[in-house]
Amino acid sequence: MTQKDWYQPFENKLNDQLLVLRGVQPVDPNIVIVDIDEKSLKARGQWPWPRDQVAELLRKLTGLGAGMIGLDMVFAESDNSSPKRVFERLGRETDGLPDYDQRLAEAIAETPTITGYVFIQNPDGIDPGRLPTSRAMILERDKPAQSYLFQPYRAVLNLPILQESAYASGYFNSVPDADGVVRSVPLVMQYEQMLFPALSLEMLRVISGQRRIEVQYEHQGVNSVSMGPLHVPTDANGQMRLNFRGPAFSYPYVSAVDVLEGEVVPADLAGKIVLLGTSASGLMDLRATPLDSVYPGVEVHATAIDNMLNQDFLAQPMWTLGADVVTLLVGLMLIGLALMFTGSVLSFVVALTLIAGLVVAHYYLLVSQGLIFNTVVPWAAFVMLFGLGTVINYFFESRQKAKIRKRFAQKVSPAVVEELINHADDVSLEGKEQEVTLFFSDIRSFTTMSEKMGSARALITLLNRYMTPMVEVITKRQGTVDKFIGDAIMAYWNAPIEVEQHADEALTASVEQILALEDLNQTLAQDELPRIDIGIGLNTGVVVVGEMGSVGRSDYTCIGDAVNLASRAEGLCKPYSAKIVLTEFTVSALAHPDRFQMRFLDKVRVKGKSEPVSIYECLGFAQNDQAWYTMAQEERTLFDQAQMDYHEGRFSKALEGFRQLQTRWPQPLYDMYQSRCKHYVKHPPESFDGVFTLESK
Repeated sequence: MTQKDWYQPFENKLNDQLLVLRGVQPVDPNIVIVDIDEKSLKARGQWPWPRDQVAELLRKLTGLGAGMIGLDMVFAESDNSSPKRVFERLGRETDGLPDYDQRLAEAIAETPTITGYVFIQNPDGIDPGRLPTSRAMILERDKPAQSYLFQPYRAVLNLPILQESAYASGYFNSVPDADGVVRSVPLVMQYEQMLFPALSLEMLRVISGQRRIEVQYEHQGVNSVSMGPLHVPTDANGQMRLNFRGPAFSYPYVSAVDVLEGEVVPADLAGKIVLLGTSASGLMDLRATPLDSVYPGVEVHATAIDNMLNQDFLAQPMWTLGADVVTLLVGLMLIGLALMFTGSVLSFVVALTLIAGLVVAHYYLLVSQGLIFNTVVPWAAFVMLFGLGTVINYFFESRQKAKIRKRFAQKVSPAVVEELINHADDVSLEGKEQEVTLFFSDIRSFTTMSEKMGSARALITLLNRYMTPMVEVITKRQGTVDKFIGDAIMAYWNAPIEVEQHADEALTASVEQILALEDLNQTLAQDELPRIDIGIGLNTGVVVVGEMGSVGRSDYTCIGDAVNLASRAEGLCKPYSAKIVLTEFTVSALAHPDRFQMRFLDKVRVKGKSEPVSIYECLGFAQNDQAWYTMAQEERTLFDQAQMDYHEGRFSKALEGFRQLQTRWPQPLYDMYQSRCKHYVKHPPESFDGVFTLESK
């Protein structure tokens, strides 16, 4: 038994519970499992299937656009159902008869398939045979004299005809811990003095086009496995700790028989990483994991691919041992001080707080950073020190407590004494000034649309269908969704995290929302639901951001004049018939204004403000196919001239310009300016500064 053995099972169980507490996490949608499930076995017969069916399955997966296929299975023996094999056993002529193994070999060679095999860890009386084939170049950096990688006894390989047909292959072993739970997978194993990659690692290597895999050592064993930009932290044996997303069937599953019978559409598989395996209980490819005691083995490989693809690992780097030592020493010091200067009750509170705080801190680091720290050893040390200190202080505790009570009983009431023992710190709320780009959106004619929906449930369902893609765009572009106000959305960029070119990101998100809304409206039309049109207002300025509210009920938000101006900008979408209105401050903050199609709308004085502000309309991205309206050069020239005439008070000339624009490129904006010009021609203002004052919000 090593020094680590006594506590590691407890550490594992505790970390398992932290993962359970974290809950289900989203999986990578680009990973799909094609499952030889009970349904498939019922339709096509018990496993193993004839190899020509497996070949047909691989070809159909490729025909559906699968980007990569990994086989979580091994075909170690010939297919006895093959007509050629049947006639061979009968001593009959086999020329021209189908060979199902040959058909599968051809399918493997002609499809993006990575074959799997399995290593046998311990001697089983069978002599080691052939070596697996590997196209990966695996190098070891700073390798010590001692080997830390798993060294299996032999390999169970595919038939030579299948092995030679595969472009690449990888083992699909998962090594459970002593309690039978799979928490890690070995990424590289050493067999016959050669290194071989896991199926998951090999699939990613082929997908990324990498040739070389590097195993990095430290003095205590393997530190990481790297492949191009991918850097995977491992334990000393080269195992990657799996960051499980949830219980069994967390990943998208497609039944194998549905693929064979044409029940699967290309959109389900196109360009995706496909793992072919089984969840059928009778085939025994089931594992115990921290989140499920009955977990398909194929999902273990899916999890490994997901973790590496998204670089979302659980790891216990060597430096965490130093952090554990510091934590241990600090905790012992605090408990020791508590035992020396407080009573047993407060010492217990300190120890309990440290233990609970340790769990909370380790939970946070596990969830947010993917870091694993030792918890059980500090726990044991804290408990032992507290117990020892309590025994030593037993006879002094009562005397000390009585002394304190006696001393303060003459000066304050018992309630105050208890308050001195159990006082709480005051809560302070902090804020800071920050430049942000603010976003407001609102559904046009929402009241009318609400009346058409008929029921509150239908309206809420429609709003959820609208809000979901809109929020996805905001968060994808690094925005912060502040709140939902009925059908309106408020968001901002550059807080709480700083976002470079936040004005560009906000405007990009706004354009992408309008484009995404067109796709949504097509779907709504098919469902005979009303069309949704929105207006978006953007403004950039300095606001106060931070936790705001009352003690026990606060929220991270922002306040300031810039927020109000952004809201006013959204309100200008309707009178100016614009989808996106942005202020001059956002335009000035754009790092790449040439990426967007924009035009000057007006100079306005919004209600409640004395200073005028210039407003602009965004018509989409610079590419014509990503804009909902593109101004011809002649139209833009005429529009700019008409705008200049209007804002410089030449209303008759401006009126003629807007008439030409409305005749050739009719739109509500030109009609609005015609109405203004007609009014000013008929009722000339005494003085005109080009600013239009809005009387309503």
